[in-house]
Amino acid sequence: MRWTGIIERYREYLPVNDKTPVVTLYEGNTPLIPIKQLSKITGLQVFIKYEGLNPTGSFKDRGMTMAISKAKEKGAAMVMCASTGNTSASAAAYAAAAEMKCFVLIPDGNIAMGKLAQAMVHKAKVIAIKGNFDDAFHLVKGISADYPVELVNSLNPFRIEGQKTAAFEICDFLGDAPEFHAIPVGNAGNITAYWKGYKEYKSAGKSQALPKMLGFQAAGAAPIVHDRIIEHPETVATAIRIGNPASWKAAVQARDDSGGLIDAVSDQEILEAYKILAGAGIFVEPASAAPIAGILKLNTQGYFKNHAAQRMVCTVTGHGLKDPKTAMQDLAQPVAVPADRQTILKMIGL
Repeated sequence: MRWTGIIERYREYLPVNDKTPVVTLYEGNTPLIPIKQLSKITGLQVFIKYEGLNPTGSFKDRGMTMAISKAKEKGAAMVMCASTGNTSASAAAYAAAAEMKCFVLIPDGNIAMGKLAQAMVHKAKVIAIKGNFDDAFHLVKGISADYPVELVNSLNPFRIEGQKTAAFEICDFLGDAPEFHAIPVGNAGNITAYWKGYKEYKSAGKSQALPKMLGFQAAGAAPIVHDRIIEHPETVATAIRIGNPASWKAAVQARDDSGGLIDAVSDQEILEAYKILAGAGIFVEPASAAPIAGILKLNTQGYFKNHAAQRMVCTVTGHGLKDPKTAMQDLAQPVAVPADRQTILKMIGL
């Protein structure tokens, strides 16, 4: 069956109708990849939901196709978001496809170049503010409330509706929900959306079980873990460098209802997990490695001791090309050598 995006595939579970102008870049249908290295370490069946293979390279496209489609249906001509990068890239691309204007507020100096390039190439008006994501988010909330511009951050309920479809895909692939689902937590919309999706699929009789939701924040940006706003969040994982998540309460509800947890992992743990994924052939941005770091941490604590061979899905949210600077910082640069056969053979040990 030809894939035409998440709205057409899961229309019956989404708040759309025949009058909704579907704005799609054929997002979704991302692979669920078994990772032998992680399965061997944990004793679980570990799968990676590789959301970096969406059109703009992150999971944000699932929510954005819904947010922009519903904004278009409403007659909006302009959309706005605050972003640490991925939302801006997705909003800009889908707004361009919809022939709408897009305005983006970003924290100055705290956005990976790959993401900034995407937003700008799609002709979004990008405004860098002297503040963090939470300052930018406060501004866009106020502006969208007072002026005719549609907010497309995850506070927009249609974003959550689109993002929940990843849970549907996982159940369709596995034949049921996994026992565990691990996910990065930044603005906390994604853990909220997955839990909503799993519950809806079970209610519809499409699956029989519900997973424990395991969310992971960066240690320097862990407001839910510490139960307080972090005024100046800091982490190498820029996509989750958020001190006051918009979906805080819903994320806590997902954690509690599922019998799961939300924990913190250090930047060192994130970067070590990042390298493990790279060694398995999966290139992600640093925030995507947070759930891998998290399950490795839980494994050392014996959390999975009585769950051998059960299924674990880890959502990796963004492609590694989003943040090539981090990928290259500890790697040796290629050395130029003479273009002759003997030199090459010597260098490769033959």
